[in-house]
Amino acid sequence: MSLVLLGPVLRAEWTKLRTISGPAWLLAAAAVATIAISLAVQAATSCPARQTCPVDPVKLSLTGVQLGQAIVAILAVLVVGNEYSSGLIKLTLAAMPRRTQVLGAKAAIVTALVLVVAAVAVAGSVLAGHVILPGHGFPSPGGGPSLRAAVGAVLYLGLIALLGLGVAAIVRDNAAAIGVVLGLLYLSPIVAAFVSNPVWHKRIERFAPTNAGQAIFSVTGLKHLPISPWAGLGVLAIWAAAALLAGGLVLRLRDA
Repeated sequence: MSLVLLGPVLRAEWTKLRTISGPAWLLAAAAVATIAISLAVQAATSCPARQTCPVDPVKLSLTGVQLGQAIVAILAVLVVGNEYSSGLIKLTLAAMPRRTQVLGAKAAIVTALVLVVAAVAVAGSVLAGHVILPGHGFPSPGGGPSLRAAVGAVLYLGLIALLGLGVAAIVRDNAAAIGVVLGLLYLSPIVAAFVSNPVWHKRIERFAPTNAGQAIFSVTGLKHLPISPWAGLGVLAIWAAAALLAGGLVLRLRDA
C-alpha cells in the first residue's frame, strides 16, 4: 500500500478523529484508569517480611491494564461503529472508495494514539511500583525482564485496539461489537478457571487472546507459564490480524 496513496486517507481519518471529543476523553480515561487501579492494588497488597513473595511485583504493577484494555477496546469499536450508526460511512467510502485503505488508516491512527497513551499509563504504573512496592515487602521491580514486561504491556494495548477495530468492521453495530470484544477479553479467563480438564485448560491458557497475551506481563515463574511471554503476545497479534483481515474482507464485499 503506497504511502503516497495512503496519505490523504490518513489525513481525512485524523481530521475526523481529532474534531470530536469522544476519542480524546476515552484515551484520557484509559490512562487514568490504568494508573489509578494499579496504584490502588499496589497500595493494598503487601508481602510478609523476610519471606519469599509468591506475587510477581511487575505483573502486580500492571494490574490496571485489566481495566484500561476495556476502554481501549471500546474506543476502537466506536471509531468504526459510530460511522455506521450515523451513516457517515457512506460519505467516507464515496470520497475514498479504496475500502481497505480506509480501514488501514483508521487502524494506523488509532493504534498510534493508543500506543502513546499506553506508554504513559504503563510507565506511570511501573514507576509507582518502584516507589510503593518496596515499602510493602516486595523486591524493587527492575532489570531487563521488567522492561520487557512494560514494553509488552504497551504493545498488548495496541493489539487490543486492532482487535476492537477488526471486530467492529465485521459486526458494524456498537453494542454487539463491544459485547464480542469484552467477551473475548474477560470471559476466557473465567472459562479457564472452571475447566477441570488439564488438556483443555492448557489450550485455553495458551490460545485465548487475553490469557496468552498477558503472559508478557510476567517476570517471575516463567517456567510455569503455559506459554512464553513473547509467544503469548504473538497469539494475541494473530487474533488481532485475523479480526482486521476479516473486517477488511467484509468491508470490501458488503454494502455500507
